[in-house]
Amino acid sequence: MRTVPLHESLRVEFKSDAKRLADDELLAAAVCLANTEGGMLYIGVEDDGTITGLHQAHQNTTSLIAMIANGTNPPLSVRCELLQEEGRAVARIEVPKSERLVATSKGLLQRRRIQANGKPECIPFYPTEFMSRQSDLGLLDYSAMPVMSAEITDLNPLERERLRQLIDKYGGDRYLVGLSDDELDGALGLIRREQDRLVPTVAGLLILGREAALRQHVPTHEIGFQVLQGTDVKVNEFYRMPLLWIFERVISQFTARVSEDELQFGLFRVPVPDYDLRAFREAFVNALVHRDYTRLNAIYIQWKDEGITISDPGGFVEGVSLANLLVVEPHPRNPYLADIFKRVGLTERTGRGVDLIYQGMLRYGRPAPDYSLSSREAVRVTLAGGEADLGLLRIILEEEKRMNTSTLPVDTLLALNLLRRERRIDTSMLALAIQRDQGAARTVLEKLVETGLIEARGIKKGRMYVLSPQMYRILGQPEGYIRQAGFDDIQQEQMILQYIDVTGKITRNEAADLCKINEDQAFRLLRKLTKQAKIRREGEGRATVYMKGTSA
Repeated sequence: MRTVPLHESLRVEFKSDAKRLADDELLAAAVCLANTEGGMLYIGVEDDGTITGLHQAHQNTTSLIAMIANGTNPPLSVRCELLQEEGRAVARIEVPKSERLVATSKGLLQRRRIQANGKPECIPFYPTEFMSRQSDLGLLDYSAMPVMSAEITDLNPLERERLRQLIDKYGGDRYLVGLSDDELDGALGLIRREQDRLVPTVAGLLILGREAALRQHVPTHEIGFQVLQGTDVKVNEFYRMPLLWIFERVISQFTARVSEDELQFGLFRVPVPDYDLRAFREAFVNALVHRDYTRLNAIYIQWKDEGITISDPGGFVEGVSLANLLVVEPHPRNPYLADIFKRVGLTERTGRGVDLIYQGMLRYGRPAPDYSLSSREAVRVTLAGGEADLGLLRIILEEEKRMNTSTLPVDTLLALNLLRRERRIDTSMLALAIQRDQGAARTVLEKLVETGLIEARGIKKGRMYVLSPQMYRILGQPEGYIRQAGFDDIQQEQMILQYIDVTGKITRNEAADLCKINEDQAFRLLRKLTKQAKIRREGEGRATVYMKGTSA
């Protein structure tokens, strides 16, 4: 079986060694990987994936490791092993992602990227890109840097008053309102003393800067708000104003376009918007404080028929990924800027704004926010709108009332939404959704069993969960419980026997899918029928099938 990948990628590089790969070229390839995402460097493989083998001079892995360490600055520590592929030796060098910029000892500095045709290439790493790299790694807070070419007069007093008004409106740190202008600027890190004079920081210009000063000193700052209906562009506005001005402008644009229905809940009428304001606000503020201000690109808010997409330049910072978005500790790209928004009251103070985005979507029975289009170049989140699931919302409102809370935990909402969509789930399915282990998922589900919202079927690995009859009644689908709670053993047995009558055989996977049970439950059911001599087993392992008749 081939160990070497078939194609190159962002984290896989092939190098031919048929004519002895030059040391400088090998070092450049290692540096290129280290300055991007790290990865595997295969020596003895052509660009098209053909195995041509390792030159005799590179057969010693210890020498390769030492050569790379001695030829890079700072020294790059790699791991190397020899592989035997198609009868030829190949060196596989594991290059770690470096938290510092790495160059060859001759000063060559490169990084890796994917071309438009999907193939990777190494390109020069320019000094103007260094800050972006450090920002990605969490080693630099660009928003805290002083802008030496700017003056205090570049800050607009009217924006400072706007800041005070927003603190009062959104319940921020009240003591800030009573500070003098200089004290307020200093407390929020909007200015710094450098070389015996006060100068604005990047955050200071973004919050209080005059438009002309922002264009001059922070030329990367731009935000686009677009409303698209089919192929028609209804709104196409771009802003380069201070962030608080833009925040108010965009929120007013949002509220003007949101429509609401109402749900009668007891004596009260509960508004049901097609987009949740809190979820949108958190997603928008996240884009403002997490974007990479060293990259020349705009934040885009695109309101389309299928939903609202918010994208900001710069991918997830080091340590954050799609797989841990719900559980990872907060990693703001611009801590100074994030702290300002928290103290003004415009964002969640614990840094768990992602939870609020999820809650604002799931509470109304809508899909979870979709980050799947995010990349190394940008974070993109799509908020689906449209009609709410009023039955599920009523259930959630009842549970919130019982628990005396304003909203249910994200894990609980994910479990209810997953059950509503899939009808029956196990702990592994929920664990994947909440990005936790199966133990945590089981705790969430068993608590819901205790409340009577869901029911459990089976034991141990075969335990499945379905919505309770009470839930289906509230949802207006009482027949759904009969269909989804699962058939009793006799019904399941009859279904399997009928299936075999029609098709001649059945597999464990087919039985699980037919009876809406998991594979362990299907295996036990098939084994029971086999012992009762109603069916016989043929084959072993994955080739096992079950047929009518008695086993020989």
